[in-house]
Amino acid sequence: MSIDFRNIIKPYPSPIITGRGIDLDFPMLAGCLALLGLGLVMITSASSEVAAVQSGNTLYMMIRHLVYLIIGLGTCIVTMMIPIATWQRLGWLMLIGAFGLLIMVILPGIGREVNGSMRWIGFGAFNVQPSEIAKVFVVIYLAGYLVRRQKEVRESWMGFFKPFIVLLPMAGLLLMEPDFGATVVMMAAAAAMLFLGGVGLFRFSLMVVLAVAAVTILVQAQPYRMARLITFTDPWSDQFGSGYQLTQALIAFGRGEWLGVGLGNSVQKQFYLPEAHTDFVFSVLAEELGVVGSLCTVALFVFVCVRGMYIGLWAERAKQYFAAYVAYGLSFLWIGQFLINIGVNVGLLPTKGLTLPFLSYGGSSLVICCACLGLLLRIEWESRTHLGSEEMEFSESDFAEEPTHGR
Repeated sequence: MSIDFRNIIKPYPSPIITGRGIDLDFPMLAGCLALLGLGLVMITSASSEVAAVQSGNTLYMMIRHLVYLIIGLGTCIVTMMIPIATWQRLGWLMLIGAFGLLIMVILPGIGREVNGSMRWIGFGAFNVQPSEIAKVFVVIYLAGYLVRRQKEVRESWMGFFKPFIVLLPMAGLLLMEPDFGATVVMMAAAAAMLFLGGVGLFRFSLMVVLAVAAVTILVQAQPYRMARLITFTDPWSDQFGSGYQLTQALIAFGRGEWLGVGLGNSVQKQFYLPEAHTDFVFSVLAEELGVVGSLCTVALFVFVCVRGMYIGLWAERAKQYFAAYVAYGLSFLWIGQFLINIGVNVGLLPTKGLTLPFLSYGGSSLVICCACLGLLLRIEWESRTHLGSEEMEFSESDFAEEPTHGR
């Protein structure tokens, strides 16, 4: 008896394993790759002075970022090869894993404290930020819940409140780190998913009112949050104290003018602007590339986020509701981080430590963004080809001809 090992090792169909070659949503891929490339360039520029002092090598941060980028692209490829149905089945396990990671990070001896916050788990020279993973796992779990309990969510108060039995404890763990920005982004994405899942306008409005009240209480509960809120309205009143970061960021925007001072010529990155390669990389970008470069970057972000929403819409039209809710949730995570980070950089929001997706230095954020890209590309492929369901049998003939893209 002979065994055909080709059938054993044959990979599951995916956007990168088809009879006609690579079959991806190239506009979405191109937009994200453009942001990743721009991010690598800006990290190289913004971190050069800090890297030279800390390690003696001006390219130290760039090399680390490049390693993270390679890992992220590898993660993106692996994610594209996993059927969306698999993510749906593993939703509960991911939720448990998210809680486990968030509990571990606040335990002494496991979590690493940086700038007064316990947000990282150290693995040698690398740090993992559990909040980045938890946000995505929450989106996947909530998408599954909206599919399983669709009628209950739309028609009853209990179906509306049940998700908060999970979301509120997770928000509490995030606030214990503390990570106020991640909490706001996660809860906002969850609220948007519930609204798109069919929650009535009255219940949604009540949720918004309660959320605003909760944010107000949380801001007043911690003196440093209240100080940030007061300072951002007039940072120049304490420009060498609590308003220092924002005033330096605004100086960077002012120096950039229309066309910028030129790539690599930023003055603010030379120890004037703290966290120039992480939370405030957009300020350095504005200084070096000017208003034109900043608006082009914003346009790229808008395109990627809107494309992600359209991927969700296409999945919903294909009656793949779990995939649609995941796409909506991931897009809202990007939109939330983008709006908060840009708002902080230009002085429209209080200073908050939240990375800019695809651009900021940070391994966890970059890898998770790439994983989210892989999920969105997989969702788009499954909704377009209708071949993503595990209940369907596949053969080579399924991939013999190019389907009409129509997008």
